[in-house]
Amino acid sequence: MNWLTNVVRPKIRNMLRRETPENLWIKCPDSGQLVFYKDVEANQFVIPGSNYHMRMGAVARLKSIFDNETWFDVALPEVTADPLKFRDEKKYVDRIKDARARTNLNDAIKVGYGKLEGAGVVVAVQDFDFMGGSLGMAAGEAIVRGLELAVEKKSPFIVFAASGGARMQEGILSLMQMPRTTVAVQMLREAKLPYIVVLTNPTTGGVTASYAMLGDVQIAEPGALIGFAGARVIEQTIREKLPEGFQRAEYLKEHGMVDMVVHRHELRPTLARLCRLLTKAPAQENVSKPTQPVASPAQIVSAAETAPAAPHA
Repeated sequence: MNWLTNVVRPKIRNMLRRETPENLWIKCPDSGQLVFYKDVEANQFVIPGSNYHMRMGAVARLKSIFDNETWFDVALPEVTADPLKFRDEKKYVDRIKDARARTNLNDAIKVGYGKLEGAGVVVAVQDFDFMGGSLGMAAGEAIVRGLELAVEKKSPFIVFAASGGARMQEGILSLMQMPRTTVAVQMLREAKLPYIVVLTNPTTGGVTASYAMLGDVQIAEPGALIGFAGARVIEQTIREKLPEGFQRAEYLKEHGMVDMVVHRHELRPTLARLCRLLTKAPAQENVSKPTQPVASPAQIVSAAETAPAAPHA
């Protein structure tokens, strides 16, 4: 055994080797520029040079909306994991396990209750990283539960939509979430509470055909792809060339499909202002960074059937 070759040299190499994270740099899909990941993260996942809005995870989104980055997770009803025993190239239950391990989420939608500039709001966020944000039974239950909680709390409901559509592995049970969520939205409307939808990139399929287009106010992030069928399918169906920018947020605003296109940095104050206007609440000063928790866990447990040990921070 050559001690210098087999022992000393590998140890020196290990000492000099630098571990580089896979996501250290991000390439902007719009301009192609390489940007340091930490800079993009600190900028709410907006590319500094091009203003391109990257996808934003559920937890990061909730942190960006709630005061003090603090909220209470809303307990969601359990659903059957694989009702149809579906399998394609891979078992559906295995796909769910992989998605949960990768995202640390139970399903595609996360619901939280907290304060937005001092006023209580319920926020649901659809995470595209969880199986394309697809709408299945669990996601449908999350939207319905969030709307029920908003009625109980007499607070606005804000949903951030990001989805490729219904989840095919659940078949008709997935499609049934479209009328269920629509009925739940109507329940909020009868209670005369605001329902605000923020359409992010992308929002398509059955989600667009249900709760994502029923808001009292429809907001879209810049450049977001919003539609039901894809542009290629539409072109093949009507046999015409679609106009430039078709199904993008700015095009839809020009044609009356959305009310406003709001930059992510302006989204929080815009939502707070809309909630005050729609609930006729007086404007409050210096409430964007409260020093006290939004509520005690006991209050939330009794009204929202949640049981967090402490608020998220």
